[in-house]
Amino acid sequence: MATERRRGDRVTFERGITAHMMGIDGTWRRDCVMEDVSEMGAKLTVEGSVEGLNLKEFFLLLSSTGLAYRRCELAWVNGDQIGVNFLKQGDKKKKMTRRSAQAADV
Repeated sequence: MATERRRGDRVTFERGITAHMMGIDGTWRRDCVMEDVSEMGAKLTVEGSVEGLNLKEFFLLLSSTGLAYRRCELAWVNGDQIGVNFLKQGDKKKKMTRRSAQAADV
């Protein structure tokens, strides 16, 4: 039996929500369907291969104009489905500060 690791309440969509994934630098883009979502992350079904893509950090575009989006990082992969964690504005700065502190301790 799988252990549930999710930290927030999820909203599951019966037919999914059409969305797009795009690299932070804009060099790649994939169509996807958002299967469920919470405040912390989402489950996506990706059209096409994700092999070779930099999924450490990317955008999830929720509108055709790109005005509604979330910055994401990959949490897990299972076939054509992936789990993503949503990043907040200060997350990258906090991670960099922690890494710098850890490097200084070595």
